[in-house]
Amino acid sequence: MRLGKYLAHAGIASRRGSEALVASGRISVDGEIVSDPALDVDSRNRILFDGERVGSGPEVRVVYALNKPPGVVSTAADTHDRPTVVEMVRSGAASSRRLYPVGRLDVDSTGLILLTDDGDLAHRLTHPSFEVPKRYIARVSGGALSERALQALRDGIVLEDGKTAPAKARQIAAGHIELTIHEGRKRQVRRMCEAVGHPVRELKRIAFGSLELGPLAEGSSRRLNLAEIESLLEPTDQS
Repeated sequence: MRLGKYLAHAGIASRRGSEALVASGRISVDGEIVSDPALDVDSRNRILFDGERVGSGPEVRVVYALNKPPGVVSTAADTHDRPTVVEMVRSGAASSRRLYPVGRLDVDSTGLILLTDDGDLAHRLTHPSFEVPKRYIARVSGGALSERALQALRDGIVLEDGKTAPAKARQIAAGHIELTIHEGRKRQVRRMCEAVGHPVRELKRIAFGSLELGPLAEGSSRRLNLAEIESLLEPTDQS
């Protein structure tokens, strides 16, 4: 992740403000003052702002789980004044946090979305190289999927932006499938299902890594405990 973005996600300043801090010589990486906000950094680097560690304390790593309703956008702000996931959790203790959604859900999709003020954590949970699985339930048009269609989803679908990685797919009822992917392309599940002739009518994310949506009511959120956060970072059995 670029240094400027890392600092912004950690709540130090806005993206532009973070870049200005780097340019002014107030940021060091691994003991050296840096001037390039595009420098690639991650959790292995020791990043200091005015001599204080960035992203190292427990006060930075805050994660909320939200059961997103339809019609809510997965951004921190919206130019069309639609409700956002950040607004839905920004109350009480969360009001002082600079929260960002971890990945996205389409405006019409529902279910589990995470929000955090830890930029490195967000990167580790969303970058395809870490292969963090996301599990969905989709109600699709066209009735029951054939075994051929299910196998195509498992093998990978050729989309306009390239072939998808292998996925887990199973039919749980006629017109209802459970699909697990670890990529995060725009509208990926919808495009995959449409490619096999079964456009999505409803889509709900029910798990993110080791975390299950569970009984969390639609529109409600809760703060994850330390054990849940650490579990998110552990390898998940996808067999």
